[in-house]
Amino acid sequence: MRFVQVFNSGWDHHGDLAEGLRNQEKDLDKGVAALLTDLRQRGLLDDTLVVCCGEFGRTPTADGDRSGVGKGTGRVHNHRGFTARLAGGGVKGGPAVGATDELGFAAVENPVHVHDLHATIPHLLGLDHEKLTYRHAGRDFRLTDVSGRVVRDVLG
Repeated sequence: MRFVQVFNSGWDHHGDLAEGLRNQEKDLDKGVAALLTDLRQRGLLDDTLVVCCGEFGRTPTADGDRSGVGKGTGRVHNHRGFTARLAGGGVKGGPAVGATDELGFAAVENPVHVHDLHATIPHLLGLDHEKLTYRHAGRDFRLTDVSGRVVRDVLG
């Protein structure tokens, strides 16, 4: 199984959100579309997991002008609602799992915790996240923080 990470270091939009996202989404959309098309054409998509996400979500409201750059047009970090896109590598195409409230502040329908995402990715790569546990200072640790469940709704 292959794993592809699409990485962009400039998503921290506390200012000038609209312009920043407009520019970056064009690049991301084109790049991911080209990658998926190429993998599919070469017969590699079924054996390659593509994960596209940030490390947190964003609130649906502007956060004021804390950055001094964007005149209050950015958004703050939001751990209660995030988006991740997965393709190939055993992922069932098409389903959206979970939903936020009407304002987009928090997951309210079939919520997926980041630990669940972190359990699902190794599962798709053929690893059991529960076996990736190590003991330190009398406590068990792992990527999924000794919690997390595989999100079965995305499995093909």
